[in-house]
Amino acid sequence: MSTINVPKREEVSTANQAIFDNLEKMVGFVPNLFATYAHSENALGNYLSLSNAKTSLKAKEKEVVNLAVSQVNNCIYCLSAHTAIGKMNGFTDGQILELRAGKASFDGKLDALARLAKNITENRGATDEQVLDDFFAAGWTKENMIDTIILVGDKTITNYIHRTTKVPVDFPEAQPLEAVEG
Repeated sequence: MSTINVPKREEVSTANQAIFDNLEKMVGFVPNLFATYAHSENALGNYLSLSNAKTSLKAKEKEVVNLAVSQVNNCIYCLSAHTAIGKMNGFTDGQILELRAGKASFDGKLDALARLAKNITENRGATDEQVLDDFFAAGWTKENMIDTIILVGDKTITNYIHRTTKVPVDFPEAQPLEAVEG
């Protein structure tokens, strides 16, 4: 049960209403988690600026990080949203499950990225040296590493907001990883 309401358009500031309108046009709806950011005058705009900022990671690569981080942080909202987005980026159900587990047997370079994202998140930034060496050996750059860390932070913000607010998931709900691995 949600502890925090999902604000409606008329309950948020004029600036946030404009963002809601843009989200409605771009996505077709205002995701509950994004609407929840609008309890703050500035958080939604700030978050979307961070989330949409230029990066060396392609959309598909970003989903690798989003899925691994959201699994470590056990955020059902983000797992559900990024499962849907992962499918839109061409990942299969089986690949998405692997990415959630922090690996990618189907692609060595994405495997190194998934392992790095998982390791950074699990160790709160105290990354294992071997994981980092493997990341670089797979062909990633220092720029990719920094952009991955930024994305881990970006996703951790949304994970924490959902874990705190417990707003309803408005995407097809992802199965618990244990249920599908079992």
